[in-house]
Amino acid sequence: MALEGKGFYLWQIRRTESGNATAIANVAVQAGLTHTLIKIADGDNAYNLDPITGADLVPPVLTALRDRNIEVWGWHYVYGYDPDAEADIAIQRIQELGVAGYIIDAEMQYEEPGRDAAARQFMSRLRLALPNFPIALSSFRYPTYHPSFPWQAFLERVDINMPQVYWVEAHNPGAQLIRSLREFEAITPFRPIVPTGSAYVQGDWQPTPAEMVEFMDTARNLNMAAANFWEWAHTRQYLPQLWEAIAAYDWPVDPSSQDIVPRYIAALNAHSAAQVALLYASNGVHVTPQSTLQGTSAIHEWYAELFSQILPNATFTLVEESGTLGSRHFTWISSSTAGTVSDGQDTFGLVDGKIVYHYTQFTVVP
Repeated sequence: MALEGKGFYLWQIRRTESGNATAIANVAVQAGLTHTLIKIADGDNAYNLDPITGADLVPPVLTALRDRNIEVWGWHYVYGYDPDAEADIAIQRIQELGVAGYIIDAEMQYEEPGRDAAARQFMSRLRLALPNFPIALSSFRYPTYHPSFPWQAFLERVDINMPQVYWVEAHNPGAQLIRSLREFEAITPFRPIVPTGSAYVQGDWQPTPAEMVEFMDTARNLNMAAANFWEWAHTRQYLPQLWEAIAAYDWPVDPSSQDIVPRYIAALNAHSAAQVALLYASNGVHVTPQSTLQGTSAIHEWYAELFSQILPNATFTLVEESGTLGSRHFTWISSSTAGTVSDGQDTFGLVDGKIVYHYTQFTVVP
């Protein structure tokens, strides 16, 4: 998964730290954020443009955050009334901004009749242009509450599921996050969960700092790689105590905090090519019996084929591991709907916790 640690949604740049890109980056660093999710489109229009000059406000913020090693994803509220136009603006914004990933925010409009076809058209057009780009879905927390929403149409073409686990009028974020996960595990296909928590006021209800901690503790206990909160400017202005609680929370994301091999096996079992590709250096090399691949895009494509064609619906099990700080050798087995593997052998060469060289050998027995 291409996200780890703590993140915040950013809605309107002009309202966030007075629109000052340097201040936004500095505050993100002080809060220990690893990523920020910025609105880049609404319907078929670009978003976060200056209303007077038309200048795009996103690039300076994106650059400032990147310079501080904070990953930036773009999010887009979609309505489904013109899926082709919405896909086109998404593709345009992704390509011109160079964001690290893209989030589809689809909500109540997609519960209207005929939205399954709209979702499929939108995703087909999007994936035709961006077949290997990391894409996530942000929508409702409980699919059982929203049976008319086209869950499958979206989830079968995205890499990550980002449910909005907003516990408004309640004070049990952990229980609601667990329920959200269990409900998504019961539908097909399942995608790795990166939840969004509610750090905002609604009416006379507001969450507590302890609930921010409970939400993140629960996410980590459920082996979720990251969690996000809604929404930066609102939290900073109205609930600074929540921002402080989130900023004070220690969510280690150092690659060395967990050995690379179990992280790799976990990513395989998540069936997410994006999650696996994140473990490689940008110019990493993957040698298979059939070919030599270089770069995360080619490596992502290989894993996408592995999960969909070579070993679909597979379970991977680590058998034995050995090695030193700069290298790992391990063996593994797997069973899938296409066959089994009993002789998996892999070697990693590592630099700064990333895979720079990977040799793999295995045989699929039908």
